[in-house]
Amino acid sequence: MSPKVVVIGSGFAGLSAACCLAKEGCAVTVLEKNATPGGRARQFEAEGFKFDMGPSWYWMPDVFEQFFNHFGRKTSDYYTLIRLDPSYRIYFGQGDVMNLPANMEEMYSLFESYESGSSVKLKKFLEDAKYKYEASMQEFVFKPAHSPLEYFHWKILKASLRLQLLKSLSSEINGLFKDSRLIRLLEFPVLFLGATPEKTPAMYSIMNYADMVLGTWYPDGGMVKIVDAMVSLAKELGVKFEFNSEVTKIEAEDKNIKRLITAHGRIIEADVVVGGADYHHLEQEVLQKNYRQYDEAYWAKRVMAPSSLVFYLGVRGKMKNVLHHNLFFDADFKLHSAEIYTDKKWPTEPLFYMSAPSITDDSIAPAGHENLFILVPIATDLEDTREIREHYFERILERIKAVTGEDLKDRIVYQRSYCINDFKTDYHSYRGNAYGLANTLSQTAFLKPKMKSRKLDNLYFTGQLTVPGPGIPPALISGQIVAREVMKKYA
Repeated sequence: MSPKVVVIGSGFAGLSAACCLAKEGCAVTVLEKNATPGGRARQFEAEGFKFDMGPSWYWMPDVFEQFFNHFGRKTSDYYTLIRLDPSYRIYFGQGDVMNLPANMEEMYSLFESYESGSSVKLKKFLEDAKYKYEASMQEFVFKPAHSPLEYFHWKILKASLRLQLLKSLSSEINGLFKDSRLIRLLEFPVLFLGATPEKTPAMYSIMNYADMVLGTWYPDGGMVKIVDAMVSLAKELGVKFEFNSEVTKIEAEDKNIKRLITAHGRIIEADVVVGGADYHHLEQEVLQKNYRQYDEAYWAKRVMAPSSLVFYLGVRGKMKNVLHHNLFFDADFKLHSAEIYTDKKWPTEPLFYMSAPSITDDSIAPAGHENLFILVPIATDLEDTREIREHYFERILERIKAVTGEDLKDRIVYQRSYCINDFKTDYHSYRGNAYGLANTLSQTAFLKPKMKSRKLDNLYFTGQLTVPGPGIPPALISGQIVAREVMKKYA
C-alpha cells in the first residue's frame, strides 16, 4: 500500500519531493508555515511592483528540464525562458566595466582584451570544468550519501581524480590567469558556497561552466514562475497544500513518527514525513529530544554559507547604465570574503549585487519605473538592527551613484529591507543563513547531515542543509533523491 506522506515546507526541495512521491502513487500533503509557497523564492507585491524575495539567478537549465521531463513535461509547458545577453555586468570601479557575453567566441575575445593568451587558458579551464560538471551530475549529486561505500566504484574513483577535490579553486585560477579582474570574475560564483576561494575545492569550477557555457536565464514573470510551475504540477499529481500550517511538534513511538501537531493545534497522522523546512529547527525545536540525531554542539561546528542583507526598491524613472544582473566589485574582494567566513563581522566595504529584472520584464514594475533587488552577502548570526541596515543602504546608494552615475536617493517610491532576523522569523533559518550549509570538503556528500534519520524509520530530510547542497538546482535534485529513498521502502 502506498504511504501517506507529509512534506514539511514548500521550498524547491519540498515541492520536488512532493511531486516525485505523488507520481509514485503516494497520498502527499504539503504543510507550509507561510501563506504562500516557495520558501525563500516567494514573491510579494507592493505599490504595483512584484518582487522575487530570494533567488534571482537561473543557472543550470538542464537540471530544471530534467526535473519536468521526469513527469513527461517541459519547462516551456509552464514558463518562458529568456537568455540574457550580456549575462551580467561587473563594475570594478568608475569607468572600469566588464559585460559578460553569452556567446563563447565573444567571451574568449573579452579575455584576450584583458590578458594576452588567456583565451587559450580559458578554453582549457572550461573543458576541465565541463568534465567535472558532467561527472558530478552522472556519478555524485544524485546519491543519497548515506555512506562512503556509495562512492567506492571504479567509475567514481576514476572521476574523482580529475575533480581536484584537494586543490583549491583559487590556486587553479591564479595558476592560469594574472589579471585581477579575470580572477575576480572566475572566483565570484563561489562567494555564496560558504568558503573563500582559497578554501573551496577546485571541483567547484563547475560553477564557471554553468555560468559561462550553460548561460544565465530569466523566467518571464520572475523566478516565482518556477514555484508556480511546480505547484501546478504537484496539484495535477494530486498533492494537497495547507498554508499557514506550521508544524510545531512531531510525536513518535517505537522508532516511528505517529503524528504531527500544527501551531493551531491540528493533529495530522502520517506514514512518512519529509522535512523540507530548516533541518536544524525540525531536529532541535520540533522533534522529541530522544529522537534527535545531532545535538547543538554538532550544529555549532557546521560551517554555514552566508546570510544576506537585501533591499527591495521601487524606483521612479528608467535605469540607463545598468543591466539585468550587476555585480559591484569596486571594493576589496579578499577582505569582504574574510569578513564573511573568517572574521564573521559586518563588512568594512562590501561587494554587492544588484538585479534590475524590470529591464527585461516590464510586467513587474509600473510604467516608467524600475524594480531593484540589492543583495549584500554577510556572515551569519550578526547583530541585525534598523540602524545597521540604514548605514549600509546609504553607503550602497553612494556607491551606485559613484560607479554608474545613477542617483537613486530621490527616486525611491518603495523600499523594504530583509536580513538575518527576517530569515530566522520566516524560515526558522539556522543562524539566519540565506543559502544553507557551506560546500566545503569536510561538508561534502556523506559528511553532510543525513538525509535519512538514523533514529526514526519514517523520517527523512531534504533541502539545503543536506545533500547535495545549496541552490535551486541542488534543491530540485535533493527532492528527487529523498523521494527515491522513501520509495525504496514502500515500492
